[in-house]
Amino acid sequence: MKKAESLEDFYESKLNWIPDDLRKEIGHFNVFRLEPFIGSGAKPIPYSRRDYFKISLIKGNNRVHYADKVIEIKKQALLFANPQVPYNWEEIDKIQSGYFCVFTPSFFHQYGNLNQYAVFQPGETPVFELTDEQVVEVENVFEAMFKEINSDYIHKYDVLRAKVFELLHYAMKLRPVTSSDVEKLNASRRISILFLELLERQFPIDDTRQRLKLRSASDFADQLAIHVNHLNRALKETMQKTTSQIIAERVLQESKILLRHSSWNVSEIAYALGFTEVTHFNNFFKKHTALTPTGFKNV
Repeated sequence: MKKAESLEDFYESKLNWIPDDLRKEIGHFNVFRLEPFIGSGAKPIPYSRRDYFKISLIKGNNRVHYADKVIEIKKQALLFANPQVPYNWEEIDKIQSGYFCVFTPSFFHQYGNLNQYAVFQPGETPVFELTDEQVVEVENVFEAMFKEINSDYIHKYDVLRAKVFELLHYAMKLRPVTSSDVEKLNASRRISILFLELLERQFPIDDTRQRLKLRSASDFADQLAIHVNHLNRALKETMQKTTSQIIAERVLQESKILLRHSSWNVSEIAYALGFTEVTHFNNFFKKHTALTPTGFKNV
């Protein structure tokens, strides 16, 4: 699998310079207007993982390739990208504009866990179509970021963190309300967050020597020091899915990414995803997609 694009790679390829404070303990944040990165002179954006988070306001008709999905932006949208899932987007219209900000996970150390928000979770749709009125509101947030990052205010990075959370919550409010959004038990929600952290910590798979160690509901329950039935109840209450369903969906998503966007063979992918036999992986994949791994890879 191609190595994840680092922030250093982004700055070097797009701007021909690297900030001095890029990997300081405080973490890194920056905000940009989209216009310099598009048009006939722009370099194509590869389909790949990044080792940083990114939030974009894209204005114009685009097609976003995210994990195993293709999502069309008809006019304008907010896009949320995290280090676990590869993506890129391609222009359909020639007239494009917008904004984006990039930041490292360490920028939010002790300020909250970004992965607990649905916009950064696997299986969720990270693209939010916006009305003209909503675009103005989001543009105001990005413009406030520009103003703040160029200020001399000693606590400006706290303000910028708040602006990122403002965008997060703005998008979350655009999601359809479902019963899974109702918090039934604080304990169940906490268990669900810890479970998702353990699950996501195993990804991305970017080396053939890697191997998933936590594959079953009992594996996760042991790590969390709770009974497997307790874990199943907590996830059912907060996510309306069984533990096995959530694990299978995440493994399936990673398998599609590796089949489509790596040079690994099916045996290497099966091993990395924790299957003891290739036939087990073939059966798992066909059960969920009606295709064999080889068939999916060659589509």
